[in-house]
Amino acid sequence: MTPRKKERPEDRPPVLLSDPRAIRALAHPARLAVIDELYSGRELTATECAEIAGLSPSAMSYHLRSLEKYGIVERAESAADARERPWRAAGRYLQVDTTSATVGEMAASAALSSTVLGRTVEQFEQYLARRGDEPKEWLDASEASYGQLWLLPEEAKELADLFLGSLEKYRGRRTGHRPEGARRMRLAVMLFPTDRPKPPPDAP
Repeated sequence: MTPRKKERPEDRPPVLLSDPRAIRALAHPARLAVIDELYSGRELTATECAEIAGLSPSAMSYHLRSLEKYGIVERAESAADARERPWRAAGRYLQVDTTSATVGEMAASAALSSTVLGRTVEQFEQYLARRGDEPKEWLDASEASYGQLWLLPEEAKELADLFLGSLEKYRGRRTGHRPEGARRMRLAVMLFPTDRPKPPPDAP
């Protein structure tokens, strides 16, 4: 009997991470670089992942097995003549859930956010350095804005949900599912209070 093929990552729900150990497993620049590629729809061997991350194949294999342990990546189907079985994403995209807000989750989420932000800043600086080579239509399509708003908690939640909801129709664009001429763009949004919370009125 022919083995049943695994469902394609783009046909699955997002990979939801709530275990602090799984969240912390992402907080590594080399792992994030590889996850970016796998979650864009590519299937890559450990050797190819190692080249992207700048690691040895043996070190990369360790990282991939760690990510597999938490259901973030998985083995793809191997071609008949392939000597090394490739890796792929385990779902449409990654989603970190810290709704229970345990100490472990918050610490793991902070470590991941710091690593992601550092990688995003590095990529933005690379873009700024080559911006003079970009066509006008891509310069016009790029955006970096900064500011502050005075919001109530429910207003901030509404704004965040509105923004994230607008992204949903673009999340399924993986290899073979993108319009011709599409380029990968980095998106980073931060919405957080900048002042300290006021103590309750009855606090000593």
